Amino acid sequence: MTPPRVGIGWDQHRLDPGRTLVLGGVRFGESPGLLGHSDGDVLVHAVCDAVLGALGLPDLGRLFPSDDPSLRGADSVGLLRDVALRMAAAGYRLGNLDAVVVAQEPRLAPRLDAMRERLAAALGCAPGSVNVKAKSPEGAGALGRSEAVAAHAVALLLPIEREPGR
Repeated sequence: MTPPRVGIGWDQHRLDPGRTLVLGGVRFGESPGLLGHSDGDVLVHAVCDAVLGALGLPDLGRLFPSDDPSLRGADSVGLLRDVALRMAAAGYRLGNLDAVVVAQEPRLAPRLDAMRERLAAALGCAPGSVNVKAKSPEGAGALGRSEAVAAHAVALLLPIEREPGR
């Protein structure tokens, strides 16, 4: 019997007023964006690293390096789709995902469901298998001064059940 696997991911990026904020594949037009080679989506990056970690694969930065010009401005949800393909190729599916975004601003609660749905679609699972929460750093540190946004994610992967004889 193939055992389930668990992985954890974390990411943090500084805010950049010249960019559009993207979290969980959802665009926030009213806020500064995140500095990064791709779109800087810390939530998707943390989710990717959680799944990759559960698979025992290299982290996002090694698979999709920031010195690759073809990835400049890349849609992070596209990277997550690639990670989901790797997960399926390894014989696993997402059991569940639990993620937390830590940001002083903007208010994330109204868009948490949209983020959950975008992540679930990219991972090929039901939205009920994905949980996204928002936490405020309550003014503490770089996150509390609205200089950066961070995200944490934990993924449980389950073996894909094969029909006998296949």
